[in-house]
Amino acid sequence: MTTALMVVVVLLLLFSCQTSTTEQIEPVVDRTEIPSLHSMDVQTVISDSGITRYRINTPQWDIYDRADQPYWEFPYGVHFERFNEELEIDANIHCEYAKFLERDKIWELTGNVRATNIQGELFETEQLFWNQKTEKIYSDSLIKITQESYIIIGNGFESNQEMTKYHVVQTQGIIPVNE
Repeated sequence: MTTALMVVVVLLLLFSCQTSTTEQIEPVVDRTEIPSLHSMDVQTVISDSGITRYRINTPQWDIYDRADQPYWEFPYGVHFERFNEELEIDANIHCEYAKFLERDKIWELTGNVRATNIQGELFETEQLFWNQKTEKIYSDSLIKITQESYIIIGNGFESNQEMTKYHVVQTQGIIPVNE
């Protein structure tokens, strides 16, 4: 039996000793172009004083905090939802691409941007900016605002961050006026 055991050990040693080559890769030179955090299929909530206020869904979230201008990138879009005190969704915004500049506190949303405010008005545009410092939302792109009884179309707008008080540039559409 000891001879059989020795044969097995010799065979194992013989077949396990193989020459292997190690592949050497180039070191990363510019770390500003690599995200420090890469997350897939993210769903997170933001709360205030223990009460859920917002929910964020995104297929991919990358954080580039080593860039000259640190930013977050959502290359496949993002969907935000805002909750009222009864935890019902009262406003939301969706886009196909988003970027957040950390220092400037500016969000850039592009590609089929659709936002619904707490009054139920639907805002549709191709590009929208939200400056958290000034608490303003604005766009220079074509904007379509659908309200309960009419539609407003314009080339750009500016509003408060709740999108309840806004000014549309180069307005078109049928707007009822009380005399």
